[in-house]
Order: sequence, then C-alpha cells, then structure tokens
Amino acid sequence: MEKTGSIRKNFLMNAILTMSSLVFPLITFPYVSRILQPAGTGAVSFAVSLVTYFMIFSQLGIPTYGIRACAQVRDDKLELSRTVHELLVISVVMSALTYILFFAALLVVPRLQDDRSLYVIVSSMILLNAIGMEWMYKGLEQYTYITVRSIAFKLIALVAMFVLIHKPSDYVIYGGISVFAAYASNIVNLFYSKKYIYTKPVGGYNYKRHLKAVGIFFAMACATTIYTNLDVVMLFFMTTSVDVGYYDAAVKIKNILVSIVTALGAVLLPRSSYYVEHGQMKEFHEITRKAINFVFLFAFPMMVYFMIFAKEVILLISGDQYMGSIAPMQIIMPTLVFIGLSYIIGMQMLVPLGKEKTVLYSEIAGAVTDLIINALLIPSMKASGAAIGTVVAELVVLLYQLAALKGEILPAFKKVHYLKLVAAVAAAVLCSAWVKLLHLGSFLTLLISVVCFGLAYTAVLCICREPFVGETIQQIKHKLGK
Repeated sequence: MEKTGSIRKNFLMNAILTMSSLVFPLITFPYVSRILQPAGTGAVSFAVSLVTYFMIFSQLGIPTYGIRACAQVRDDKLELSRTVHELLVISVVMSALTYILFFAALLVVPRLQDDRSLYVIVSSMILLNAIGMEWMYKGLEQYTYITVRSIAFKLIALVAMFVLIHKPSDYVIYGGISVFAAYASNIVNLFYSKKYIYTKPVGGYNYKRHLKAVGIFFAMACATTIYTNLDVVMLFFMTTSVDVGYYDAAVKIKNILVSIVTALGAVLLPRSSYYVEHGQMKEFHEITRKAINFVFLFAFPMMVYFMIFAKEVILLISGDQYMGSIAPMQIIMPTLVFIGLSYIIGMQMLVPLGKEKTVLYSEIAGAVTDLIINALLIPSMKASGAAIGTVVAELVVLLYQLAALKGEILPAFKKVHYLKLVAAVAAAVLCSAWVKLLHLGSFLTLLISVVCFGLAYTAVLCICREPFVGETIQQIKHKLGK
C-alpha cells in the first residue's frame, strides 16, 4: 500500500484544491452571471439542488462512511478491496433505483416540464458520483492525486465555459459544464483504482455489515442536504427564479469561503479514524485542538471582512444586476464560523468515535429549524429570509453537537485566545474600512482592503504572540532553513 502523506502535505494539497474551487467560480461566474442573468443562474441552481436531493438516495451516506471504512483497513489490500467492491455495488444499485424515481418525477410534476433537458443533463451527477469512489481516495489520504485530477478537469471546464456560453439561453450548457467540472474526473477514479485495490472479485463479500452504519450516514446526508438545499427549493416555489438567482450568488461566495475553512477538517477525518481505531487518543485530541484553533483564526476574520465588503464583492463577481444579493450575503456570513466548528466536531470527532447518531440528530434539528424559519420569512423577506434560516439552522447544529461533546471539547475551546483574535480583527477593520471612502471601484477597493486587512490581522497576532501563528512561522523558518 502506498504510504499516506503527512497531515501538512494533505492539508496543502486540499488547500490547493480548495483554492482551485475558489478561482474557478471567481473567473467564470462574473462572466456567466452577466450573460445568463439572475433567471438563468437561478434555473441552474434549482436544477442542481433538485438533483442533489435524488443523489442522496443513491449515495446512502457512503461518501462519509466510505472514508472511515477505507481508512480503518487501508493497511490490508485484500480487505480494502473487499470493502470498496461492496460499497461500489451498493452505490451503483441505489443509483439505478434513483434514476427510476427521478425520471418519474420529471413526468409527473408540472413545474419540471419546462427545463426537462437541463434536469436530465444535471442528473448525470448521480451516475458520475456513484462510480467515482472519491471516498476511497480520501480514506487513503491520496490528496495529491485528487488535487491534480480535479484541477485538470476544472481547467477544461473553464475553457468550455468561455467558448460555449454566449447568450441567456445557454444556461443549459452552463449546467452541463458545471457538472463536468465537479464530477467528470470521477471517470478517471474508476480506472486509477487498480493501483490501490484488486479490480477482480476477491470473494467473501458481506454487504449486510455496512447496512446499519450506511443507514445512519444516509439519514445524516438526508438531513444535511435538506437544510443546505431547502432554501433554494423553497425560494423557487414560493418566489421567482430571480430571487433564487440573488440567493445563489450569495451562497456561491459563502460556499467558497466555507470550503477554505473546512479544508483542514476534510483531511483530518481519515487520520482521526485511524487514531481512534488504533487507540491513539492523545494524538486524536491534539489534532482536534489545532483544528478548532484554525477555524477561529481563519473563519472569524473572513466573516467580518466579507460582511463589510459584501457590496464590492457582489458587484465584482456578479455585476450590478445582483444588488439583491448583498443583504443575503451579509446575513449568511456567520455560517463560516458555525459550519467550520460543527464540521470539526461532527466529522473529526463524533464520526471517528462512532457517534454518528449524534451528528444525525443535530442535522435533523437543523433541518427542522430551517424549514420553519424559511416558511415564516421567505414570503416577506425572500432571499434574506432564506439566509436567516440557514444561519439559525447552522447555529442549532453546532449547539447540539457542543452539548453532546462538552466534556471532551471544552478543553480545546478554552485554549483559543479570543481576546487576541478580537483585537487582531478590530485592528484589521480599522486598517481596511477606510478604503471604501475612496470610491475606487470594486476591484481596487477589494485589492487594497484585503492587503491592509490581512497585514494588520497577521501583525497584531504576531505582536500578541498567538501560539498557533508563532508555531506556523517557526515551521516555515525551519523549512526555509533546510
């Protein structure tokens, strides 16, 4: 079995992958949003949300469960092969059943008649996700391969976006290219897997051993998908595609930032599962402490900055036709902190410890909260109401998980230097907010302000001798010294 990378290397690779996911929409969305208009981007956003609901049935929670299952047997090629084969068969069978339900919905639901071709194209997500086995590569911590492969397909999609999209009616093509950028690389996964597993049947299959855990993870995926996509679906049926477009622009920016915040947690799940499986609890708690510190140091300043400069970000990325996205974006920014922390507590602690039911219950609580608030606020506040629902739902998820793990998680929270963090953010705001008064245009305002904000924030943390920052600087000096 190929040796797994260090946590630092895995984080670097995942950070590069995250940055590619950041750059891709930053380059394409300003172009696409101006051509397709809010109605076009809103239609694609709804199609993706609709298919996502069906896709959770085909996945059955395997994307998360598979990481843990593969990480636990990664040193035994035969057992790893057997595990992967079993999960792949389950995934493919469920995908076939899901397609039957999906096409039945297209025939029965009147509102889905207009953009049937768009829905069919976007539904390829289901098949590509089933055969991709992304969970195996993450369980084996092969983040270098994942990163290189993903960036290559994003570059192809980037070129296709500018070559093929020229008028508002091209939103169907936009949907297809979006699916290609995110999922087409899964085809490569299928062929590349022979490097890590036996491709021929190995026998001794026991599909039943996965069903209980997969069922729980499936319920978790359902709850998560409901309250992360419910906003778009309810907006579509209760308002207009334009309102969906406004909300979609704000959520796209939020999702990019969340992916940066959760980049470390994503690479720690397989390592945490390995530590728990082998009884290395000291190492398990240490990486958890560092991960929580990381979330606070990155998520809190990002939340504040993007709330202050929401108007400039929306104007730069989406254009002045998306002014209705500014308020939803400002409202939804606290989710950077909430999601960052709940991702660490849920995926890095509760799941490796075998407490996935707690994660499930927290997500059900979030889904119910989101449903109620959306029903109350969307009719009057539209996109802003949906944003409020998301913020409160994510807060409920976090509080539930904190209550469940308070004995084990509180020591890590106590080691966060909150006063130093607040002082650094306050200094960063004072050093950057004045740029808005110069009226330099969105690009220059963001360029100058982000430099001022970042330098001031880092400088104050260094002056205050924040341990995490100091440790990082020492590691960089050590690497440069070598």
